[in-house]
Amino acid sequence: MKKSTPSPVVDPRLFLLATAAGASVANVYYAQPLLERLADAFQMDAAMAGMVVAATQVGSVLALLILLPLADRRERRGLLLLQFGLLALSLLWLAAARGSVSLLLGMLLVGLFGTACTQALITCTAAMATPAVRGRHVGTVQGGVFAGLLLARVVSGTVAAGLGWRAVYAGSAVLIAALGMLLWRCLPPMPVAQGRVHQRGVMASMWRLLCADATLRERGVLALLLFAGLNLFWSAGSLALSAPPLAWSTTGIGALGLAGLAGALLAGRVGRWMDHGHGRAVSAAALLLMLLAWLPLLQLPTSLGWLLLGIVLLDLGGQALHVSNQALVLRAAEPMHGQLIALYMLFYAVGSGMGAAAGPALQAHVGWTGVCSAGAGVALLACLWWVAARWHGTAAVRCR
Repeated sequence: MKKSTPSPVVDPRLFLLATAAGASVANVYYAQPLLERLADAFQMDAAMAGMVVAATQVGSVLALLILLPLADRRERRGLLLLQFGLLALSLLWLAAARGSVSLLLGMLLVGLFGTACTQALITCTAAMATPAVRGRHVGTVQGGVFAGLLLARVVSGTVAAGLGWRAVYAGSAVLIAALGMLLWRCLPPMPVAQGRVHQRGVMASMWRLLCADATLRERGVLALLLFAGLNLFWSAGSLALSAPPLAWSTTGIGALGLAGLAGALLAGRVGRWMDHGHGRAVSAAALLLMLLAWLPLLQLPTSLGWLLLGIVLLDLGGQALHVSNQALVLRAAEPMHGQLIALYMLFYAVGSGMGAAAGPALQAHVGWTGVCSAGAGVALLACLWWVAARWHGTAAVRCR
């Protein structure tokens, strides 16, 4: 008679990591429901308002190129505390911004340290997990990231409606400082191989890694297209919903983020599917959902029900693809996880910046139909890239 296998004990630190990751990444997306309000406060036109979100993605790129690779070369718990402290200070700067230049600089700093904190937490999660549960644990923390991304819009819209947009960033600074201290107290020291860090050497190492890892190249391009589509919708949708005839408040626009919470709840299950070798099926289903989502989204502003369905499909597909991407990328040796995440998220940041900048411009010049056509085109391109990589080895082409 076989003995039943006991259920694995869930490490409570995993939920702290997921919460901290969600709170960190939320800072990068708080501005999306506030674009109309920020444009009025700093006298920017609609197209220029898109640069507010794009500035955070510029900061993300800098974080991924400069800060995150240090996770493979510095003691990780101490590095986390430093990064959380700098993020809290950046949020206070942003809350006190008085001109458009200081606003954009604050957004850049928040993108820089918010991205560094988020991805360093994922790297720590992968380092603390055994290979048998790594996909599940990364999926759980990534679920926190996705929940933070979605709830950021709800929180910022609601707080801004009652207390003003500056209160959003001031309150977040307090939360980030508290989480940084909790992480310092609860996580174990995580020393890494010692050695003098030269940025040129780090960059050369990252380039060699990109050239050598076909999975990273394939999944990186998918990440670029995934987040270009997501940010295209959220940056343009915020302006479309706040304009007549709908004229939604920041609270209403932010509340739409709740429609995508199903994707965050799916994250842990996607991680388990990845641990059991179902990566191809997960990717195919996710890409199809992201393509189909643009049909109901096209019904804005005539039907709220279709809009909600479109958001659910878009976020379900996006979350599933993002978790599967990271689970596959992190199957490499643990000492390289920091650089792998940095390179993968570099594609993420470039795609996010492109979508955030293009969305308001498309909405201003060609309207919502043009936005949806562009979004569907991006999703179709992602499908074609994935099929080409499967059947023709496109992603296996090596760098020169």
